[in-house]
Amino acid sequence: MPHSKVAVLGECVADAFATGNASRGELALRVLPGGSPANTAVALSRLGTPTRFVGRISRDAFGALFRAHLGASGVDLTGCVTADEPSTLAVATLDESGQAGYTFYAEGSADWQWSTAELTAERLGDVSCLHTGSMALVGAPGAEHVEELLARTAVHATVSIDPNVRAAFVDLAVYRERMPLWCALADIVKLSDDDLRQIHPGESLEEVCDAWHAAGARLIVVTRGPRGATVSLDGERATVPAPATEVVDTVGAGDSFTAAFLHRLHASGLLGGRLDALGLDGAMEAAAFASRAAALTCSVAGANPPWARDLDG
Repeated sequence: MPHSKVAVLGECVADAFATGNASRGELALRVLPGGSPANTAVALSRLGTPTRFVGRISRDAFGALFRAHLGASGVDLTGCVTADEPSTLAVATLDESGQAGYTFYAEGSADWQWSTAELTAERLGDVSCLHTGSMALVGAPGAEHVEELLARTAVHATVSIDPNVRAAFVDLAVYRERMPLWCALADIVKLSDDDLRQIHPGESLEEVCDAWHAAGARLIVVTRGPRGATVSLDGERATVPAPATEVVDTVGAGDSFTAAFLHRLHASGLLGGRLDALGLDGAMEAAAFASRAAALTCSVAGANPPWARDLDG
């Protein structure tokens, strides 16, 4: 396996799940470490890819939880900033199918306060790939600096993004406005079919993929829940099936898919440039492996991605 690192840039979020009975005047919150980029970093490291997380982690109690969680999975935290601002809190509710909805408490929190002086290439180190996405791409004032770093990094490394749309955090118009730029910066765009529908309602997957390829993204991967995942490489498309699984909840499943997909490309020596050696068969194999990782995450509660040993065989 290649020895280069993959860097993941973005937020840590305290995911709070409500328990108790509000109608009786009492409600308790069970807090677990989350945030799409942090989940992706944990999953990558558990699969065996050397992973550096680049984030602004608060000094508060939630920040201590994040550091312990990331560190226990072997994630390199030397690229992180210790921040004075509070952590971001997301209160999650699950519907009958296990899908999570979130209410965010994020005003002035640590994750979005990047400055040009903080967000440097030196903080990334020597990486073959930089992955980012979710709220880090849209959280002001830091999002502008994240885009600037993506542009600088794309010169020498593969860039991967996952918009991971959060309409409760920022207006959907922001995603629609920024997607062409993100596609111009990224080699890989991974998102869910729900993300795609929110960004481009009424347009087919094929239409959206073709537009994003034209904007610059070589590889687009759309996860589609029980319908599997569709891979589009320079407009050539195929779908891999989803493994059968008993769903407990879907929290973190998309992040596990992203991590496992990047892990497979990294292990094959395909990261580090513009994916020139990648063909559709290789992308489909990576997507099939990633679907297995996502299914395992769906089979347990919370964002608890599998380890490499869980995917052996």
